[in-house]
Amino acid sequence: MENTRPITTIQSAAILVSTIIGVGVLPLPLFAVRAGDSGAPLVTFLGALVGFIGLALISMLGMRFPQKSIVEYSEDIIGRWLAIIGSLAIIGFFSILTSLAAREFGEVVVTSVLKNTPLEVTVIVMLLLAAVSTRNNLVTFSYIHLFYFPFLLGPALLIVALSLKNADVINLQPIWGNSQAHMPHGILTVASLFQGSFVMTIIIPAMQKPSKSMKASLVAMLIAGGLYVIIVVAAVGVFGSEEIKNLLWPTLELAKATSLPANILERMDAAFLAVWVTAVFTTLFSSYYLTMRFISKLFRLKDHNMFSFFLLPFIFIMAVLPQNILQMYGIIEDVGRIGLFITIGYPAILFIISLIRGKRGDSVEAEPVDKTG
Repeated sequence: MENTRPITTIQSAAILVSTIIGVGVLPLPLFAVRAGDSGAPLVTFLGALVGFIGLALISMLGMRFPQKSIVEYSEDIIGRWLAIIGSLAIIGFFSILTSLAAREFGEVVVTSVLKNTPLEVTVIVMLLLAAVSTRNNLVTFSYIHLFYFPFLLGPALLIVALSLKNADVINLQPIWGNSQAHMPHGILTVASLFQGSFVMTIIIPAMQKPSKSMKASLVAMLIAGGLYVIIVVAAVGVFGSEEIKNLLWPTLELAKATSLPANILERMDAAFLAVWVTAVFTTLFSSYYLTMRFISKLFRLKDHNMFSFFLLPFIFIMAVLPQNILQMYGIIEDVGRIGLFITIGYPAILFIISLIRGKRGDSVEAEPVDKTG
């Protein structure tokens, strides 16, 4: 029988990487330094490990139920009504996450580039772009991510590698930081930046080989987590932990302080912002698409397109609610840490109950998935 499941392992890994690397890359060193000072790279590494736990749980559940998304197999595991509550929590959380990502994008753009442009204009433009893009099936969704993947990863690695020549190793000592009191708080904050990996719940049912979802997850986390750690190492090495505490977007400042050899390009911030806009789009695209797919699955609808513009005003209103940047980042940190109960805690509960009850879905060969996803 011909395999009609369209998503390959490489595509799955690319989707995860381009989803994880997003708007949070700019304040990442600040979050890590506040928690661990010179131990910021360690905080980032441990945060990535926590993020991988959630992704691993999703992958293991996906391998047990290769034909269904979490909205569907949660009903088999804990019953319809409890599953509806869990699904609504997921939908609400990713709606908020989408709105906050759009707002953060808008703040960076009007502060750094388009200083005379109203914040609301930049936010609605990015949300409209994401809304239009979500009116595609899962195959197109995967191709869009795969297309942007090299343009996202390559320049980011180049900029970080060039910035390392200005780093001072003494700024990274001691590697465990001066105080560990705030580390757990910081680890959870950094882990929240990996919550976009929840998109794997809708990817696995369309993978050619769901049994390789764990491999795709591991590769993606090594790439995305490795890039995050290197960014923090470079930022702390160049500026030092105390200076980073005075910077709102340390990664952007790192790009400004970086130049190409022979001063071909004296500042890399313009190139970096172009890469960052791409990263924001792919992350926003995934969270918006994920929200729509979950709603359509919850109501047993075959087409999710009707929700693309229906959700737009609600997400836009949530995006403009924070009064300023400081309040926005306070909300982002709080929502991110609370969201870990949804993106890690909920899958953990489902996985444990599925093991206890011996619940398992049909094999892949039993019923090929439709190519449109």
